[in-house]
Amino acid sequence: MNAQDYMKLPYNHVIRRIEDESGSYFHASVLEFDGCHSTGDTFAEAYSSLLEAMEGWIETKLENGFAVPSPLDTGKLSGKFVVRLPKTLHARLALEAEKEGVSLNQYALYKLSAV
Repeated sequence: MNAQDYMKLPYNHVIRRIEDESGSYFHASVLEFDGCHSTGDTFAEAYSSLLEAMEGWIETKLENGFAVPSPLDTGKLSGKFVVRLPKTLHARLALEAEKEGVSLNQYALYKLSAV
């Protein structure tokens, strides 16, 4: 497969509005491609810029003999997974959740979404 073939696949694009000390803009990334991201002043600009970044990312991987990940089929995911952790970490997270007045599940989701 070449870069154009990969571009036709249903990769997961994530575009978020960002407001920080530098102003307001949109940040775009591809869930499956580590390090492939772009920005734009508008949603459309960020998306267009992301498509260019994707093509360059894919071409670089192929030229250097690296595999290009397949799209993640999020429709097959339930939204649930089990994690085993040390009792001390479990206790600390439960305590922090209690201090925040939320369930452990809500607190864990909050912590994971900050990644």
